[in-house]
Amino acid sequence: MKVTKYSGELVHYDEQKLINSLRKSGADQAMAETIVKEIESEMYEGISSKRIYKRAYQLLKNISNVHAARYNLRTALLGLGPAGFFFEKFIAKVMKEQGFQTKVSITLNGKCISHEIDVLLLKNDVVSMIECKFHSGQDAKSDVKVPMYILSRFNDLKDKKYDLFSAKRSISKCIIVTNNKFTTDAIQFGECSGLSMLSWDYPQKNGIKDLVDRFRVYPVTCLTTLTKAEKDQLLILDCITIKDLILHPDYLKTIELSHNRTINVLKEANQLTN
Repeated sequence: MKVTKYSGELVHYDEQKLINSLRKSGADQAMAETIVKEIESEMYEGISSKRIYKRAYQLLKNISNVHAARYNLRTALLGLGPAGFFFEKFIAKVMKEQGFQTKVSITLNGKCISHEIDVLLLKNDVVSMIECKFHSGQDAKSDVKVPMYILSRFNDLKDKKYDLFSAKRSISKCIIVTNNKFTTDAIQFGECSGLSMLSWDYPQKNGIKDLVDRFRVYPVTCLTTLTKAEKDQLLILDCITIKDLILHPDYLKTIELSHNRTINVLKEANQLTN
C-alpha cells in the first residue's frame, strides 16, 4: 500500500516504522501492535501520513497522555511558531540543560553591519552563536543557502570582541539549528565550513528529538491536557518548557485554569519529566 507524505510524494507503507515511532513514545510492543492493527484496518491506497499520524496520536492518547505527548513532539515544535521566536527561547532552554549560559536576541555590531543573534552560549570560556531556522510546515527543509548566508554573518562577527557574559569575549563558534531537517548539501557545506548543525534528527542520535528526551526538556506545546489557545497563553507568559511550568505552577492560575484541570496538567507534566 502507498502512503502520501507531507511533501506529496508517494511511498510504500512501512509498518515497522510506525511501530518504532510508537515504541519511542513509551508504548510497549503489545500496545504499539494493537494501535497499528487498528490503523491498518482503516487505511486505503494513498492515505496521507498526516492522517496516519493523527489517528495514531488519538489512539495513543486514549491509552496514555504521556505517551501521546512524546509522540506529538515534532508537531509540538511547530507550535512554537509561526515566527519562531519561542523556538529560539526553547533552544536556549535545551542548551541550558547541557550546562551552557545563555542569552537570547542580542544585537551586535560586526565588522561591516549589525546583526541580531538568536542565541548566545558560554561554556568553558567559549562563546558560540546560534542561528535558528524555523519552518512552520513539516515537509520544509533548510537548504544550502541557509549555512552559506549564516557563515557570512559569523565571519562578520568573529574577529571582534564584545562585552559578553561579564567579560570581553569573541564569538568563536557558530551553530545552525532548525526544527525540521537539513538537505544533504546544507550539511555537507556546513561541516566543510566549520559550522555545527542541529536539526530534528541530526546529528544522528544527538538531534533535537534525542536531546529533548535525554534532558526531559519538553515544550509546553506537547501537553495533551491543554488547548492550543492555553499553550499560546503560556508561551506569551514566557513559560516555554514543562519544567518552567512545574517550577511556576501559578502560570496555570494566570490563564484561569480550573483546579481540577490544573491537577491534570501538572500530573502530565511531572510524568513527562520523570
